[in-house]
Amino acid sequence: MTADELRVLDEPIASAGEHRALMSRFPTGVAVVTAADTVGRPHGMTCSSVASVTLCPPTILVCLRVGSATLRAVHEGGAFAVNLLDAEARATAELFSGPVPDRFARVRWIRSHAGLPWLVDDALAMAECRLSRVIPDGDHEVLFGRLLRVTEKPGTPLLYGMRSYSVWRPSSLAGSAGMEDMSA
Repeated sequence: MTADELRVLDEPIASAGEHRALMSRFPTGVAVVTAADTVGRPHGMTCSSVASVTLCPPTILVCLRVGSATLRAVHEGGAFAVNLLDAEARATAELFSGPVPDRFARVRWIRSHAGLPWLVDDALAMAECRLSRVIPDGDHEVLFGRLLRVTEKPGTPLLYGMRSYSVWRPSSLAGSAGMEDMSA
C-alpha cells in the first residue's frame, strides 16, 4: 500500500464492544491513579491505560475518563500518582474500579512527598507526576506526567487481561515469563 492509498477514516468502524474485546486480549499491569483536590481530599481510579512516553525527560501517560472526580482533582492539583498494584491487591483494584463511596476509608494510604495519595500497602511502585500535557480524545483525556519521584518495594505485579486478574510468574527459562490465572 502506498502513501497515496492510505486514508484517514472520519468515523470509527469498530463498535465499543469490539474495542473492549480487542483490548481484553492485551494483558497489562494494573494501577490506581490518585490525586488530591484543592482541599486535599484524595481521589483515585483503577487504570490499565498507563504507558512510558520518554526517558528524557522521564514522562508517562495515563488515560482517565472525562467527568471523573479523579480527573477533576488532577486538573485542580496539577499532579497525579500512579500506584502500580502488587499481586495481592486485587481487592483494591476492584474497589477503585467502581462507584464506591469513600474508597480511601477502606485502604491504608499516606500522603507522598508531593502530597499525593499513595496506596502504601497495595502498590509495589508509585510514581509522583507533575501534569505536563493533556490531550482530550472522545470520552477520555490522555494525561502526560513528568516523573518527580519513584518509590519501589519488593513484590510481584498484578496483571489484567482476558477479563481476569493474573500474577506475573517468572519462568525458569531465561528471558521468558508466565502468568498464573486468578479468575474467580
